[in-house]
Amino acid sequence: MVSFILMKMLSTDLISFLNDKVAQYNQVNFIPNDPISIPHRYTLKEDIEIAGFLSSVIAWGRRDLILAKANLWMELMDDSPYDFLMNASDDDMYVFERFYYRTFSSADCLYFIKALRSIYQECGGLEAVFNQGYALGGVREALILFRSVFLSFNPPDRTQKHVANVLKGSSAKRLNMFLRWMVRFDDRGVDFGLWKSIQASDLYLPLDLHTGNVSRKIGLLTRTQNDWKAVDELTRNLRLLDPSDPVKYDYALFSLGVNEHF
Repeated sequence: MVSFILMKMLSTDLISFLNDKVAQYNQVNFIPNDPISIPHRYTLKEDIEIAGFLSSVIAWGRRDLILAKANLWMELMDDSPYDFLMNASDDDMYVFERFYYRTFSSADCLYFIKALRSIYQECGGLEAVFNQGYALGGVREALILFRSVFLSFNPPDRTQKHVANVLKGSSAKRLNMFLRWMVRFDDRGVDFGLWKSIQASDLYLPLDLHTGNVSRKIGLLTRTQNDWKAVDELTRNLRLLDPSDPVKYDYALFSLGVNEHF
C-alpha cells in the first residue's frame, strides 16, 4: 500500500520524487536486463531500428525469456538484421519456421520479416513511415498509419493482433516503447535519439501493468483500464511535470513497480 503521506504529496514533492527515481534508473546499468539491450548490440542505424522494433514486438512476459528469444531472432538473421532483410533469399526464410514466443508464431515471424523488408525496400524504412504519420498530426496518427502500412502486405489474419490498433483503444505499449528508444535523447546513454523529426515532447508513455499501477497509487492516473484513454490521461499529466520530455518518467514508474514493488 502506498503511504498516506505520499498520496498527499504536493506537486513539487511529486516532481522531486519522480525526478530522483528517473536519475536513479535512467542509467546504462538499466540496459543489460531490458529488451533495449538488443538494439544496443549494433551501431548501424538500420540495425538498431530493426533490432529495436523486433525486440519490442515480443516484449511482454518475463524479461529473461524476452531477451533469450530476441537474441535468438537476431542470431537467425546472422546478427546483421538489415543486411539479412535486404539480401536474404526465400530459402533463407526457412530458418524462422520454428521461431515462436508465446502467442507469436513462426507464421507471425515470417510476416514481420517480409513486411519489414518491403518497408525498407519500398517505403524508405521504419523512420520514414512513422515520420509520414507524425506529419499528419502527431504520434497517435503515426501509430495509426504505421499499422496500416505494416499490415498492407497480405498478412495472415492471426498476425494482425500483434500490431497495436489505437483506433480500437489499444495502449500500444510496445510501439510507444520502441518510439521512446528511437526518439528520446539525453546524456545517459539508454535511449538512442536516432529519429530527429519526431519531438520527444509528443511521445506517449509505454503503459503496462507496472507503470499503470504505480501511476494510480501516486495520483497520476485515474482510469482503471490500461487502454489508450489511460495512456493519454497519464501522458498529459506527465507533460505537466516535464513538457519537453514526459516519457522520461517511464524509467521511474516502471522501476518503482518492478524493482521496489511500490
